[in-house]
Amino acid sequence: MILYYHPLSSYCWKVLIPLYENDTPFERKMLEDPGVGEEWMALWPIGRFPIVRDGDKVIAETSIIIEYLARRHPGPFMAIPADPDAALEARLMDRLFDNYVMGPLQTVVFEKIRPEGANRDPHGVAQAKAFLARAYDLIEDRIAGRTWAAGEDFSLADCAALPSLYFTDCVVPFRESHPNLAAYMARLEARPSVARVLEEMRPWFHNFPFADAKS
Repeated sequence: MILYYHPLSSYCWKVLIPLYENDTPFERKMLEDPGVGEEWMALWPIGRFPIVRDGDKVIAETSIIIEYLARRHPGPFMAIPADPDAALEARLMDRLFDNYVMGPLQTVVFEKIRPEGANRDPHGVAQAKAFLARAYDLIEDRIAGRTWAAGEDFSLADCAALPSLYFTDCVVPFRESHPNLAAYMARLEARPSVARVLEEMRPWFHNFPFADAKS
């Protein structure tokens, strides 16, 4: 099984966490390595990553990849809880982090890296930051009393939470204003699989446009 990825990519973090949780054997191909970009685009011409190639199968989209891993390469970590209601909550929180947190973050980041002379969208950035603040409030209330994002078990939701919250904390900080989120992030960053992902990305983190906020 091969993972096409980059260590600074937020969505690649999301897939690396379950791979590390279950010690799943895989080969990694980084998109900056010679020839890998062409190979990746031939497999997934839409040009988004990560993707996984497992034999003759090509699996894309992080939530789908994680469910695929749970079915075809299972281990002690269960990304999707067995209980149907708990599974729905894990999937819901996964969507909240990807769409309500990572989505507006991308708006702010893309504005930051927009080429000189390109049209600017300060109104769109302000809207995205305001939406992020509302998303924090929603998630702060929803995770109250929980150990992990969707309940007492580490799940798909936590795989999505780490990259979303880590990067957005650089743009719209939340640790002082949202104590539940702050405590949750402390637990998340201490988990061995997450700590490994964060350690591996450090040589690349200076390339993130808001990296100075973490210093």
